[in-house]
Amino acid sequence: MIKKLFGCVRENKKYAYFTLVFIAAEVVIECLLPFITARVINRLEADVINMGQIIKIGAILILMAMASLACGAIAAVTCAKASSGFAKNLRNDIFNKVQTYSFENIDKFSSSSLVTRMTTDVANVQMSFMMIIRTAVRAPLMLVFSIIMAFIMGGALAGSFVVIVPVLATGLFMVSRKAMPAFRRVFKKYDKLNESIEENVRSMRVVKGFSREEYEKEKFGRATEDIQKDFTKAERIVALNSPTMQFCVYFNMIFVMLVGSRLAITSGGNTINVGEMSAMLTYGMQILMQLMMLSMIYVMITMSVESMKRIYEVLNEESALVNPAEPIYEIKDGSIDFNDVSFKYSSKAKRYALSDIDLHIKSGMTVGVIGGTGSSKSSLVQLIPRLYDVTEGSVCVGGVDVREYDIDALRGSVAMVLQKNLLFSGTIKENLRWGNEKATDEELEEACKLAQAHDFITSFPDGYDTKIEQGGTNVSGGQKQRLCIARALLKKPKILILDDSTSAVDTRTDAFIRAGFKQYIPETTKIIIAQRIASVEDADMIIVMDNGKISDIGTHKELLTKSEIYREVYEQQVNGGGDDE
Repeated sequence: MIKKLFGCVRENKKYAYFTLVFIAAEVVIECLLPFITARVINRLEADVINMGQIIKIGAILILMAMASLACGAIAAVTCAKASSGFAKNLRNDIFNKVQTYSFENIDKFSSSSLVTRMTTDVANVQMSFMMIIRTAVRAPLMLVFSIIMAFIMGGALAGSFVVIVPVLATGLFMVSRKAMPAFRRVFKKYDKLNESIEENVRSMRVVKGFSREEYEKEKFGRATEDIQKDFTKAERIVALNSPTMQFCVYFNMIFVMLVGSRLAITSGGNTINVGEMSAMLTYGMQILMQLMMLSMIYVMITMSVESMKRIYEVLNEESALVNPAEPIYEIKDGSIDFNDVSFKYSSKAKRYALSDIDLHIKSGMTVGVIGGTGSSKSSLVQLIPRLYDVTEGSVCVGGVDVREYDIDALRGSVAMVLQKNLLFSGTIKENLRWGNEKATDEELEEACKLAQAHDFITSFPDGYDTKIEQGGTNVSGGQKQRLCIARALLKKPKILILDDSTSAVDTRTDAFIRAGFKQYIPETTKIIIAQRIASVEDADMIIVMDNGKISDIGTHKELLTKSEIYREVYEQQVNGGGDDE
């Protein structure tokens, strides 16, 4: 896991190495400063140094302090570049990995969880990386050098650290370990919090339509309060670090001053003198401060381990759909064959979404698909562009199993328009060119005329340069669907799938769209999933789905005679006056 994550450092390794070098230089200089200061104090006490020497040594100390400051500043800059570059690469790798996922893989992660992993979790890992290459190197080096210098300067008096260091280290370790379970729980609750935000924002019209603002506020409040409780519990435990640290610092100061003073007086300065006592106090503070820093590092890294695991799950997830070793790039035509197909969304699923599907569609045909909610109409068409792989049997396009095609080539030949298609923020032109980025203005207009979108586009003051807000909130549902149909037509696909994508347009517009298909894309295989019989009654073939199986196949007239389900739907719509639109 660590190898995979830190492989994202890549071009920023040089900054990480520079940080280590300058941190080491800073530590060496800082450890030498008390040593030189103690020597000066001892020579002053013995009256064996003149003012010129004091000025010279003072200048050296100032230069050393400035060099230490410069090393620390440079290390801070290189560390920031290394950690921010690492975080950038990590986010890019996560995003790029998600783009390779099949629907089956995406089903394993909620969108809110993926957002949390790319933001909060990456920020935690970035912070840990920064602490590792800077503080986690500085603290141990400073600790080791300070202990060595303390024994050089203080001799037996430095033995106090033999007692204090293990006590402080044990205390800080226990405090950190106790806080970790609460920190781990928080990350999972962040997913739920983000999910609540995402759901509320996406469904704002429904929330306001049902006057459920107060309920949503209370739900969000409960989620934030839950996170607050866990954080408060963890921070309350971590807060014990400070008194533990202070106890050890003050104990060491009192011990050094009492015992050191006694030794200095009784030995006449032979065992230890004032300068050495001063250095001992400085080194003692450095040692204990580094232990405190190591405690903070331990807390941060332990918190980040959970974030690392969550990121690793995304990066290590392999797509359920892979290209064959020698893929086929050319799709001959739009013929489709389902050969004894059965399908379920997960290997763990007990129930098949589709069972015993045997279906053969010739290229250029117009095929209607009718069925009640939950009859797996969408599941059927999602197998054609290989959004999922069949569990049993095979799906062939152009006479070739879809699993033998290059995935991009296959999907480039199949255009899908969903009932709830998404428009991206940008102009109408920019949205349409998702279908074909090289499309000319004339091709855009032609596709929009086919989709019955040209008239309403030209009614806007800016026409095709009209700005579409995020999610297409400034156009109606019917307008959005027509723009999505035009976008799909620009792909010039061999297979066009309309998954209930004219539900928001009136029957007259729906008829014009279908008439345009017949005239301008006769060789394209057209599959129309619809709830309205009127949308499919002139199709070459109509498939009636029921409970994941094909109930009947035939033309409109044939199904009125032999299919009870089809006849019942038709009579309800006719007797009910059809669609209100």
